[in-house]
Amino acid sequence: MTEPVTALTDDWYGALNDNPFVLLHTIDADSGVPTSSAISWIYAVNRTTLRFAIDGRSRLTVNMASKAEVSITLFAPGTVQTIYGTARLVSEALEEVPFKLVCFDVDIAAIRDAMFYGARLSVQPEVEKTYNKQAADKLDGQVFAAMRKA
Repeated sequence: MTEPVTALTDDWYGALNDNPFVLLHTIDADSGVPTSSAISWIYAVNRTTLRFAIDGRSRLTVNMASKAEVSITLFAPGTVQTIYGTARLVSEALEEVPFKLVCFDVDIAAIRDAMFYGARLSVQPEVEKTYNKQAADKLDGQVFAAMRKA
């Protein structure tokens, strides 16, 4: 068995810093079942730490307070990777953002290939924001700036 990968490659690091489509997986605090949610405000702080922000009212915050182990599925060029780690609260409210967002870091414990054998991702998922593009760009800028200060 090969040693687990514990740091982002150049390609994965780049993908995580280019507005990626990712899924955050937590364990529901009440039922104990796995959950999956698409999140958009995420980036790689460095090769071993990810940072993301979510709505403070989200059930995900309760889940991570109950069980900090999470996984994040990354759709990167040619591949699907799952990043496993422990979520750590960085900020309960990001400053200079018009609504309450909480910020978490994930310390990477392992990264595993999640693509089935004999295949590669030929097209990455694309996300289209369905509300005012200028407002979306402004909010994204505010959120990422606040996350970098947290």
